[in-house]
Amino acid sequence: MPNSIRQKKIAAMIAAVLLIGSGGVILSQTGNQAHADQPAAVQAATIDVAVVESRQVTDWQDYSGRLEAVERVEIRPLVSGTLTKIHFKDGDLVKKGDTLFTIDPRPFEAEVARAQAQLTGAEARLDYTSHDLERAERLIGDNAIARRDYEEKRNAALEAKAALLAAQASLQTARLNLEYSRITAPVTGRISRAEVTLGNIVSAGANSVPLTTLVSTANIYAAIEVDEQSYLKFISPEQSSNSKAIKVLLGLANEEGFSRQGHIGSVDNRLDPASGTIRVRAVFENGNGQLLPGLYARVRIGSGSQREALLIDEKAVGTDQDKRFVLVVDDKGQANYREVQIGAPQGNLRIVESGLKAGERIVVNGLQRVRPGSQVNPHIVAMPGNEQISTQLIPDADQPSGITASSRTLPAKGGKAVNA
Repeated sequence: MPNSIRQKKIAAMIAAVLLIGSGGVILSQTGNQAHADQPAAVQAATIDVAVVESRQVTDWQDYSGRLEAVERVEIRPLVSGTLTKIHFKDGDLVKKGDTLFTIDPRPFEAEVARAQAQLTGAEARLDYTSHDLERAERLIGDNAIARRDYEEKRNAALEAKAALLAAQASLQTARLNLEYSRITAPVTGRISRAEVTLGNIVSAGANSVPLTTLVSTANIYAAIEVDEQSYLKFISPEQSSNSKAIKVLLGLANEEGFSRQGHIGSVDNRLDPASGTIRVRAVFENGNGQLLPGLYARVRIGSGSQREALLIDEKAVGTDQDKRFVLVVDDKGQANYREVQIGAPQGNLRIVESGLKAGERIVVNGLQRVRPGSQVNPHIVAMPGNEQISTQLIPDADQPSGITASSRTLPAKGGKAVNA
């Protein structure tokens, strides 16, 4: 092979090797440049952020209890006899004075007639002895009658007067028994079923079988056991001045919130050292009679005075083992970890006892998409759950870097304050 051809092949091979090497270098530089530019291409996530506000709140404490009737009466007969009529249906609402049962009145009517006859005889006897005594008094003045006879006539007049009083009492008792044969409602309320049917003989007395029971419905008690700390914090300071100043709310088992408002009716005179609780009765209106004794009751007691507190949406709070935290967004748009102490709920919000300050911004939506120290693009909204509408975004040229808009809080139409 000629040298010229061999030299050309060697030169071509060297050129190919150089070309491959330069291509690899270019690809490596291009890959490194793309890898270096990748973080700059990732944008900060847009996250809903709300401003922490300080408000006047009322501290609340929840309890469980049972409803009790203000007045509960066991209807028992006061006279013995045969039950002849029942004037109500089971579960009726009755008014005070309405007739409930009738016991056969004929024996009592006869007793009234006998007592009336005795009274008439006693009146006649008193009239006769009184006139006889008057004659004896005139005769004794003239010594025309023996002293013994005069004394006898005077004693007869006194006995007749006593007999008249006894006859009057007997007649009153007979009339009272006749009245008791018609059993009436002692209070207004809802009556239970009749425990004794018609034709049965009922007996009078405290140990007799109740004919039925009657409970008042105008008001009702909610009986609860209040712990010592809550008693000292909520009830004791107001009890000496005005117990009605203590806010008390009631909710039933099938209700989400607390639909009724009442007041403290009574507080027991001692705290049970065994349970560390004191018995409290709250009074609620029950004009429609829907609240029945024995129903399960959820009772919420509030302090008489309000205090300043920070309120945040409960969804903004994260859990880190045994700690609670929020992500606070600073002026540079960076999310920072902040441990907080959470207090009692206030409507759909939660009290923050420590760890935050009013005016700070926290992440309220998308907490799982943000890590502490990461950069975020804050979207300012109203604090969720405070019964206010979402804020309108207003561009603000004075906002620091990383904050794109400010918010203006507007009250919701028809909304009510969360904290009474």
